[in-house]
Amino acid sequence: MNLHIKNMVCNRCKMVVKAELEKLGFYPVSVELGEVLLPENISFDDKLKIAEKLNHFGFELLEDRKTQIAEQIKTAIISLVHYTKEPLKINLSSYLSEQINLEYAQLSAVFSEVENQTIEKYFIAQKIEKAKEMLTYGELTLSEIAYQLNYSSVAHLSAQFKKVAGLTPSAYKNQASDKRKALDEI
Repeated sequence: MNLHIKNMVCNRCKMVVKAELEKLGFYPVSVELGEVLLPENISFDDKLKIAEKLNHFGFELLEDRKTQIAEQIKTAIISLVHYTKEPLKINLSSYLSEQINLEYAQLSAVFSEVENQTIEKYFIAQKIEKAKEMLTYGELTLSEIAYQLNYSSVAHLSAQFKKVAGLTPSAYKNQASDKRKALDEI
């Protein structure tokens, strides 16, 4: 049985979900970002127990198909932006269609309906959060950051950064307080 779980955005999330399921007596076959595979079907009462336990950690079981698709899109984008080292060699629409096995037009419509924003805006927001992280660490130049995030130029990155964050990358780097967001809050 597959369980779809909202707000799983990192490997620590996967560890927490797995540990909490095991504490409840469920031993998953696999735990991936946003999805858990259990070896057998579970009862409605068991689902409620799992939902209650996971809610304590900020996770949410997803029942609605549209919400599940939107979460799959978010998970694929987070994985691509934050955990993939190689630049995307195909366009985002093709990548998402391949990852989720649905036509991009359907993915786009569902995502916009559920999240009240476009896939592209969400993708850009994730890239800007990654840029903030890289700027905070201070190990890379803006040119290197632009290259790693697959921007055509530093100017393009800077323009999107200012539009989303309200500051230029340099101003962000020089400010005292860190205004980064958690990935599940974007």
